[in-house]
Amino acid sequence: MSKELAVSADQLLAFETDCHLFKGCGFPAPTVWSFIFEPIAEVGGVEINKPMLLAAIGSIVIIGFFWAAFSKPKLVPGKLQMVAEALYDFVHRGIAREVIGKKGEPFVPFLVSLFFFVWMLNLWAVIPLGQVPVSSIIAYPAGLAVVVWITYMTVTFRSNGFVGGIRNLCVPSGLPKPIYVILTPIEFVSNIFVRPFTLAVRLFANMFAGHMLILIFTIASWYMLTTVLGTVYATASFALTLILTVFELFIQALQAYVFTVLTATYLSQALEEAH
Repeated sequence: MSKELAVSADQLLAFETDCHLFKGCGFPAPTVWSFIFEPIAEVGGVEINKPMLLAAIGSIVIIGFFWAAFSKPKLVPGKLQMVAEALYDFVHRGIAREVIGKKGEPFVPFLVSLFFFVWMLNLWAVIPLGQVPVSSIIAYPAGLAVVVWITYMTVTFRSNGFVGGIRNLCVPSGLPKPIYVILTPIEFVSNIFVRPFTLAVRLFANMFAGHMLILIFTIASWYMLTTVLGTVYATASFALTLILTVFELFIQALQAYVFTVLTATYLSQALEEAH
């Protein structure tokens, strides 16, 4: 980011700090600056910013948690192992088995990793010093969607061959032949382009919107905190911020679940034999 942009961001922060209701200034609504981050370090010529650091820390936390739980598994599990087993079993039985069936066993590690990584990216929104959902930065959902899409395409063609894979993607079975003239192009566009796009945008949009709502009411709490009447407004705004934060915790887990279920659905289709 250029020096001029950094100066503008500092000026905006100062404006938001000094601006209050009944002081003649408008509400300092969140802007693009809420999603632009200054580099905090440079490693091997690559600039590292806050979301990148949070994603890396999140990965280490997930790996560390499961490593601590399963590095020395016991027949009678301790508390940490019991929690880890319950979380793993949730994805194993609740997603892989339910959506894909027995054929989904080889994909359980991938689905487990995907679920907890997405969930961790989302959780940073409510973790002190993090306070931003990494998945509200479009590059992260897009990157995950690309990984899912590559896996989906690989499994499709590996399971069905080239011709069978094309038929799996574009030619649904059991329909009258004239329908395929219209349906085949639609299926091709849907499976090849629309699926990864919607997978990324769904996660990004939900986390972006949730973060914006919390930002708006957090800033409003400070903005209205001046007079006695303003303090009443600020208290109501702060209460709503807490309610939205609790609701956001639910949405964060739900979006990780939806992302993983959709991935499992795509893999299930990829494993189906083309007719």
